[in-house]
Amino acid sequence: MGRFATPLGSVFAACAAALFLALPVSAGAATLDELYAELADPDNREWQRTQSDILREWSNSGSPAMDLLLKRGREALEAGDTDAAIEHFTALTDHAPDFAEGWNARATAYYLAGQFGPSIADIRRTLALNDHHFGALSGLGMIFEELGYDSRAMEAYRAALAIHPHQERIKELLAQLERKTSGTRL
Repeated sequence: MGRFATPLGSVFAACAAALFLALPVSAGAATLDELYAELADPDNREWQRTQSDILREWSNSGSPAMDLLLKRGREALEAGDTDAAIEHFTALTDHAPDFAEGWNARATAYYLAGQFGPSIADIRRTLALNDHHFGALSGLGMIFEELGYDSRAMEAYRAALAIHPHQERIKELLAQLERKTSGTRL
């Protein structure tokens, strides 16, 4: 299967790349809860900094070895080698099962490999460990949309936007689904 098997695959990959490759900025003394509150503010003009701070925190496993597995898996994804990425992320989830970003990264790799079932399972694990993971929720929405579960996709997109209302592409996807499903009542 090609690198991006479906039209939404390229959208998912772009969202994942934006999340993976965001340049870290120092969060200073801000806690994740404070950062989540900042990000949720639709009027926050500094949301990109806040997003970067959150992504940096999420990517820190607390172990240099686990961080290296995450980095190598992301590099494999960037190179289009989903099999190698899945191997790195599986090693990461095996050795750091409480590290949400490992599960999310593997969910992305599974999605890009066209393996929706394992991707959904890993998204569920991600959300069990980090219920603020807007990337996992966005990815879940994309999978549901691709599978034709429009109402579930809209629910996932709305949940992602409640946490991170600045995701323009997710807003567009939600609006498209809302138009598609609104129909005319007789």
